[in-house]
Amino acid sequence: MSTPYPFTAIVGQDDLRLGLLLNAVSPAVGGVLVRGEKGTAKSTAVRALAALMPEVSVVSGCRFSCDPVAPDPACPDGPHEAGTGVSRAARTVELPVGASEDRLVGALDIERALSEGVKAFEPGLLADAHRGILYVDEVNLLHDHLVDLLLDAAAMGASYVEREGVSVRHAARFLLVGTMNPEEGELRPQLLDRFGLTVEVAASRDTDQRVEVVRRRLAYDDDPDGFAARWAQEEGALRARIAAARVLLPEVVLGDGVLRQIAATCAAFEVDGMRADIVMARTATALAAWAGRDEVTAEDVRQAALLALPHRRRRNPFDAPGLDEDKLDDTLRDAADDADGGDDDPDPDGPGGGGLPPQGGGPDAEGGPGTESGPGTESGPGEESGPGTGRPDAPAPAGGGEQQPVRASEPFRTKMLSVPGLGEGAAGRRSRARTEHGRTTGALRPQGALTKLHLAATVQAAAPHQRARGRSGRGLVVRRDDLRQATREGREGNLVLFVVDASGSMAARQRMSAVKGAVMSLLLDAYQRRDKVGLVTFRGKDAEVVLPPTSSVDAAAARLESLPTGGRTPLAAGLLRAHDVLRVERMRDPSRRPLLVVVTDGRATGGPDPVALAARAGRLHAAEGTASVVVDCESGFVRLGLAAQLARDLGGSAVTLDELRADSIAGLVKDVQAAGRAA
Repeated sequence: MSTPYPFTAIVGQDDLRLGLLLNAVSPAVGGVLVRGEKGTAKSTAVRALAALMPEVSVVSGCRFSCDPVAPDPACPDGPHEAGTGVSRAARTVELPVGASEDRLVGALDIERALSEGVKAFEPGLLADAHRGILYVDEVNLLHDHLVDLLLDAAAMGASYVEREGVSVRHAARFLLVGTMNPEEGELRPQLLDRFGLTVEVAASRDTDQRVEVVRRRLAYDDDPDGFAARWAQEEGALRARIAAARVLLPEVVLGDGVLRQIAATCAAFEVDGMRADIVMARTATALAAWAGRDEVTAEDVRQAALLALPHRRRRNPFDAPGLDEDKLDDTLRDAADDADGGDDDPDPDGPGGGGLPPQGGGPDAEGGPGTESGPGTESGPGEESGPGTGRPDAPAPAGGGEQQPVRASEPFRTKMLSVPGLGEGAAGRRSRARTEHGRTTGALRPQGALTKLHLAATVQAAAPHQRARGRSGRGLVVRRDDLRQATREGREGNLVLFVVDASGSMAARQRMSAVKGAVMSLLLDAYQRRDKVGLVTFRGKDAEVVLPPTSSVDAAAARLESLPTGGRTPLAAGLLRAHDVLRVERMRDPSRRPLLVVVTDGRATGGPDPVALAARAGRLHAAEGTASVVVDCESGFVRLGLAAQLARDLGGSAVTLDELRADSIAGLVKDVQAAGRAA
C-alpha cells in the first residue's frame, strides 16, 4: 500500500479540514459533503484522515467488524460472545460511481434461500465501512437510489437487504464523506439535507501559497516515506487530540441559552424540518470538545451554523449555497439577549482555541496527490457581462445590433415533455425505460448474477421438474436454470438540448424575458427529472454551443441569464450545430436518448432561401429519429405559423409559450378535447 499524503501537510483548506476532524471526533454529526472545483485536495484530505482515526477492536473472523465488547446480536456471522478481539486500523472504503446496489448493500444467494432456506449473504461496501470511513467521490453522479440507500444506512446505523421475503440486517455505522464538483451537477435538496455538514473549497489565487503547494507535492512524489516521516510528529499530535476530544465529548454541556441560539438561528434562516437544529447542536458540541472545553459557547454555535446551514438554504438548483453572516450575528445576539445574557458569550479565541494545526504554506492553498491542477475552471459568459441588466421591454436598437441581456421572467411548472418509445438509459424521471427499479413487466433468464428475482416465473419454471428431482418434502427443489430475472419498467433521464433563438426578431417583439423564463422553467424541470442539458444559441451570422451537454443545470441557467440578443436569424445554423452536438453525444453515451427543444418563432433570415435551409436541417434531425419539441414564440395578431411548420419538418410537435405551462387554460382545453374524442 502506498504511503498516504499526511493530513497535517495539506496547506490551508481550513473549513475542509475542520469539517472532517469534527466528524472524526463525533460521527453522529452526520458526515460532510465537500463541494469544490477540481484540484483542491478534496480526495487527498479524505484519504489522509484515515491515518488519524483511532484503531478499532473487532471480533476475529467477523466480516462485519463487530465490537468484541458489545457484539451486534443480529450480526449475520454471529452470535458472538463478548470478549477480547483483534485491533486493526480504521478502514477507508471507496464507493465507485458505477457501483451496483448489490455491491453497496451486499447480495443474498437467492438460489440457496429458496432451495435450502438459509441466508447465504455476501457483505457489501456498507459492511466493509462499518466503524470506519465511507468515501464517495463525485457523489452527485451516483444514482439516486444508491444515494438513498447510502444515506438511510448512515442515518439508521444499519443496512437492510430484503429480497422476496428473505431479510438480512447488519450494523453499518461509518463516517460518511462525499465530494463533488458543482459544475457536473447538483444533488437534490432532500439528499443535501442528509449530509450533516457541507464545506466549499477553492484553489488559492495567492502565488506564495500555490508555490508552497507545489513544493510539498514534489517533495512527496520524490520520497513519500521520507516526506511522511517529516510530518510524523504533527500527525501524532493531531491523532492524540482527536482521541482526547472523543473522551471529552460526553462531558460537554449544551446549555439552554445555547439551544435557544441554535433554534433561533434555524428559524431565522427558514430551514426545513428539525434535522438542521440537531446537526448544529452536535456540531457545536464537537467544536467545544475539539477546543478542549466542557461547555459550548456562542462562537461554537456560529461556526456550527456556517458548516451546517448553507446547503439547507437552497430552494432550487439556481440558488447558490451560502449564509448571510451579518444576519447570523444579529440572530445570535438577539437570542442571547432573550436568554437574559446567559453564560454563552462568544469565545474571543474562536472555536478551536488555536484551531487547526499550524500550516507552513499559508491559509488557503492545498496540496496532496493529484491536486496541482491550477485554477482549472472555465469562466462563464456571465462573469464578463454579469446577470441580465437590461429591461425586458427595451426596444431593439436600430439596425438589429446587439442588446444587453434581459432578465428571465419568473419560472413556472411546465408540461411533461418526453421521448417516445422505451429506452435503456440512466435512471431518471422523464421517459419510459427498462430500469433496475420500477414496476415489474415480465421475466427472463438472467444473463449474469441474479439481482431481481421474479418469484412466480421461477416457481413456474421449477414446478414441472419436482418429481424428476426426487422432491419428497414441502420445500421446492430449485436449480439455477429455473431462476428468472424480473424485467422492470421505470423512467430514464435524457439529454435535453435547447436550441434558443437569440436574434433581433425575438428581442424586437419584447419577448426575450418570457422566452428566457420558459427555458429557465424547462431547465428546472430537467433538474428535477435528472437530465443532462446542453444549450445552443443562434443569432447574427452563426450558431454557437453556449454550454456543452452537462449535468450542471445551474451552469446552463447562468449561461442563459447572460445571453445577449440581436442580429439576423440563422435558424439553419442553429439546427445544424445541434445536429453536430447530438452526433458526438450519441458516440459518447449511446444509451441516453436526446430530446431536442427548439425555442423560436420560426423565422429565418440571412443567405439565399433561409427558410428552405432550415427545413432541410430539420428533416436531417427527423431522419435520425431525434425526438423534438418546438416552443413557438410567435406573437401578435398576424401569425405565419412558421414554428409549426418547423415542428413538422423535425417530425416533432409544437407548443406555444402558454401551452407550455402545466396549468395553462389552453392546455387544459386540449386535454379535455382529447379525452372527449377518445370517449
